[in-house]
Amino acid sequence: MSGSDVQRADAVYEQLIARAGESWVEPRLDRTAKMLAYLDDPQRTYRVVHVTGTNGKTSTARMIESLIRAHGLRTGLFTSPHLVRFTERILIDGEPIADDAVSDAWNEIEPFISLVDEELAADGQNPLTFFELLTVLAFVACADAPVDVLVLEVGMGGAWDSTNTADGDVAVIGPVAMDHAARLGATREEIAEVKAGIIKPGARVVSAQQDAGVAAVLRRVAAEQGAQIAFEGADFALTDRKLAVGGQQVSFRGLAASYDEDYLPLFGRHQAANAALALAAVEALIGGGEQPIPDDLRAEGFGEATSPGRLELIGTEPTIVVDAAHNPHGARALVEALGESFDMDEWGVVLGVMADKDIAGIIGELATIATHVFATESDSERSASADEIADAAEERGLRPTVHPNVVDAMEAAREWAAEGEKRAVLVAGSIVLGGEAIALARVEGWKP
Repeated sequence: MSGSDVQRADAVYEQLIARAGESWVEPRLDRTAKMLAYLDDPQRTYRVVHVTGTNGKTSTARMIESLIRAHGLRTGLFTSPHLVRFTERILIDGEPIADDAVSDAWNEIEPFISLVDEELAADGQNPLTFFELLTVLAFVACADAPVDVLVLEVGMGGAWDSTNTADGDVAVIGPVAMDHAARLGATREEIAEVKAGIIKPGARVVSAQQDAGVAAVLRRVAAEQGAQIAFEGADFALTDRKLAVGGQQVSFRGLAASYDEDYLPLFGRHQAANAALALAAVEALIGGGEQPIPDDLRAEGFGEATSPGRLELIGTEPTIVVDAAHNPHGARALVEALGESFDMDEWGVVLGVMADKDIAGIIGELATIATHVFATESDSERSASADEIADAAEERGLRPTVHPNVVDAMEAAREWAAEGEKRAVLVAGSIVLGGEAIALARVEGWKP
């Protein structure tokens, strides 16, 4: 790819981020739908697997995409946010979208942006946002590729998320827990109502295990839409898992068959549960839940699955692990996975959290393993201050140190880890922070 292609793609991103950012969310679908109508509805040119949930969306979506690609189908994957470069959000056949494809898609979209913005202004509404336009860009790029199936991760919630302008052939609902309460609802049931909005008439639905109240909401909405729903536990399940080098061996009871000892190169029980959900989703898509997935296709699909920024080893000597856990539910799963997968006595936690997250709840979960907290903040206007994070850590009986940015925090954490045996560094609390740590690790060569 030429330097000019990179520059043009970066220029597209600059135009996107000049708009209202991802922290600005308004429950509206009609403006995204209007843009797509001007473009002849590219999101209707391929099948769609739509993924929502509180935690595990990205990992589950990536496994679904890998399994579908193993079937010889051309795939698109739209996830958010990115770790290092925005092209990571749109994958075509498992690879970040090419820079020239970004600029080509933008050239198709750009003539209609001012038109829709003017219509919005006349109606007293705000202009198209970063995420609304990025969603349109992804839909156009996948149509241009073209792809057979798009695996589509919800940005926030479901019902009014801009991704919901697509009609999912399969709706995938991960665990529903408390998150974004100010926008999605004050109870799990209210949040489930929003997430259930991705269930379309006649679709297949697969859901992780849920609280009784959440399950009741999902069953009701599925029935209203004439959709067939399958739940983890009752209809499919993770039946066994064993530690293995670089990951784990997992066995499942799927919708169509039982599958024994597939290798999954990811750590943690939560990733094994995500794999069970992904497997059921692909069974539902490919064979309507009645066609088993052959051994060789599962081996290829799971074997090539990656989940950047999720229990990702980015450094050795000392060991440095990045995880995107950004709410208490995710932090709890992270702690369990660390204890199971890494033989360490002490963890130094480089912690940076967005201001709208449950900082105290996250620290409460991580406090069980954190020997030292290196409180910091990412380069984001949404980030809580390092001092705020340190204060919350002190309230949990920890002794944090304060660092103004990830470079200073990582330097201090690596020095701390090098001073003792069986010490390691964990970077957690924010996907943005994780991305900054990953970029720094690449530049400084922490992992040969």
